[in-house]
Amino acid sequence: MKQSDAVSHTRGESQYVDDMPPPSEMLYAAVFSSPVMHGKITALRIQDACSMDGIVAVLTSKDIPGENQIGPIIQDEELLAGEEVCYVGQPVVLVIGTSPEIARKGVRKITLDIDELPAVTDPKEAFLKGKTIGLPRTLILGDVETTWQQCDLVLEGSCDIGGQEHVYLETQRARAIPLEENNFCIYSATQGPSAVQKHAAKVLGLPSHNIEVEVKRLGGAFGGKEDQATSWACMAALAAWHTKKPVELVLGRADDIKMTGKRHPYKSDFKIGVTKEGKILAYEVKHYQNSGATADLSPAVLERTLFHSTNSYFIPNVKIFGVCCRTNLPSNTAFRGFGGPQGMFVIESAIAKVAEKLDMPREEIQAKNLLRENDLFPYGQRAGNCKSLLTWNKAVEKYKLSEIRKRVNDYNKTHFETKKGIAVMPICFGISFTTTYMNQASALVHVYTDGSISVSTGGVEMGQGLKSNIASIAAKGFGVGEHRVKIESTNTTRIANMSPSAASATTVLNGNATLVAIEQVLDRLKSAVAKELGVQDKGRITIVDEKVLCDGCKTDWTWDRLIQTAHLNRIGLSAHGFFATPDIYFDKVKEKGHPFAYHIFGTAIIEVTLDCLRGTYDIDSIRIVHDLGRQLSELADRGQIEGGLAQGLGWMTIEDLRFNEKGQLLSGALATYKVPDVYFMPDDIELTLLEDEGNALGPYGNKAVGEPPLMYGIGVFFAIRCAMRAFRPQKEFAFVSPLTPERVLLQLYVD
Repeated sequence: MKQSDAVSHTRGESQYVDDMPPPSEMLYAAVFSSPVMHGKITALRIQDACSMDGIVAVLTSKDIPGENQIGPIIQDEELLAGEEVCYVGQPVVLVIGTSPEIARKGVRKITLDIDELPAVTDPKEAFLKGKTIGLPRTLILGDVETTWQQCDLVLEGSCDIGGQEHVYLETQRARAIPLEENNFCIYSATQGPSAVQKHAAKVLGLPSHNIEVEVKRLGGAFGGKEDQATSWACMAALAAWHTKKPVELVLGRADDIKMTGKRHPYKSDFKIGVTKEGKILAYEVKHYQNSGATADLSPAVLERTLFHSTNSYFIPNVKIFGVCCRTNLPSNTAFRGFGGPQGMFVIESAIAKVAEKLDMPREEIQAKNLLRENDLFPYGQRAGNCKSLLTWNKAVEKYKLSEIRKRVNDYNKTHFETKKGIAVMPICFGISFTTTYMNQASALVHVYTDGSISVSTGGVEMGQGLKSNIASIAAKGFGVGEHRVKIESTNTTRIANMSPSAASATTVLNGNATLVAIEQVLDRLKSAVAKELGVQDKGRITIVDEKVLCDGCKTDWTWDRLIQTAHLNRIGLSAHGFFATPDIYFDKVKEKGHPFAYHIFGTAIIEVTLDCLRGTYDIDSIRIVHDLGRQLSELADRGQIEGGLAQGLGWMTIEDLRFNEKGQLLSGALATYKVPDVYFMPDDIELTLLEDEGNALGPYGNKAVGEPPLMYGIGVFFAIRCAMRAFRPQKEFAFVSPLTPERVLLQLYVD
């Protein structure tokens, strides 16, 4: 794969937060956290830690000079717990020592007395007790209440959807360095540098311009560093403020898994009404989101769940209810898909229940209800440039679905101990931040006198290939080779007020901002060379392969000559570009609007083989048709699709988060929390990229590719379920994920 960092990654030379040479006298921080789920702090003893050799400071909430508050949406999240703890792993004390080992030893010297209070871990129980975050929300289309009696079949069911650990390679970390005049530089592993800047300033009681946040790259994030990197950066800054020395805070894997939030688990109830032919007339769903102890990004995640609750289908009468439920678990947070996968899983479950009741292939019902051009979504937007049927039909024809179905049926007739299953998984995923104001980005472009180019944006490189994409966009925009372009680190002093790198919108926002800046510089350059050539209309000037053309014909001007001449004539070679996604809005009072710039469509066909005696299964093949637009880098796009698919497959099958009755995470290490590996993935993955006229909004017609492919993985649940029903056709199986081998075995044999 052609990646700008490929060589340095391969040689181990790429620097992350704690790879940089430590500054003189750097100190190290460790965190003492709550051992219980919920309770009042009655005594906190830190004296033994303070008296240890090598311990420089021990900080509590009382040592925060500004506000002890880092909630991004709702102000309900303390940096360090003051009087009450709300989950196992909640930070209470920050210990700073001369080495990481000494700091961790200091943590073990701290003791805490807590009067324990009742705790809740189930979102429905929390809802019944009135423990909610924000107000419940409801989207309505048509009238479900008057439609039920028109249906030939009405079914009800429930889903219990598990969470998911991010398992980024680089755990949470930050380094804060005090500078002169009460300024601080924070090196943070964050997707949201401006969020770190804002909250660090708030915690220290300083204006934002006193805080500089620098991000070179992340070792993975998947949403887990969109908001939850903020607290660790603020703690490092707090320690640097007190000690007046550089301080680094790095979480070990066990602490990272224990202290950070996951993909939100949900409990959902559905009711679906159909005709005897399988046409869906009405659908009602209630989503109870397990938000964890604080709001974090839960209200925004819930919103996307609501928006994606009908997936790739048009249903004329819909009622979608959702509520954030406060529990005594670590605050759950953004994860690739951002609530969309949970909403999609429920409608796919409802369709599966209908198919089983009508004794019809599930894909027959899916096909009858797919979105068509200008169909209305429950949130008020119409399906424009809709590729739902196109990707479905291409997948069915190209991969010969009818032949796969026949082969699966023939196999199941002749095998007892193993069964095959098949599922088709269509997706429809909206692209934009659902919070409208976040759809903005800036870029700063410099052209140096030797013709080299520097580009700064608010986008964060985290393995998704953003640097390569922006470099390609900049080179193409200027008409020069990519060797001319350097993509700078992400820094709040060069780009202010950044939106986080998330929502599959990073390239479209920052790429377009880069093009806006480039156009400003090009306009000046073209005016200059047009004057030199005696051409009245600068629009006749183009730059291709570093040659200046007039009306498409070569001149004796080159890129190097043009830049030198412009500089000597005092023509500005720098520009700041700003881009805001046009024509998007949403009214949260009416629950209607146009929240997405466009949608991504696709269809996957998944085949599995189940060992019905052991509960184990193999994913035999996955064949995908994916709506891509025009490619910036095919290899990078394929990598994103296959990587997202792997995460979706893992979420639905083997990634099983388990807590005990005391709120302690049982699957708190990679020995007890299984993630997909090369042996888990199918050997047969076939991917067809559906290229079209492109996306008018995306730089050079490209479309977002980061999040949508994860949803293909949902299909594996229904493929395994299909195989289970081939073994026990009369049994009703629960819609509980993940569908681990243990859970499969129990459902097959325990009535």
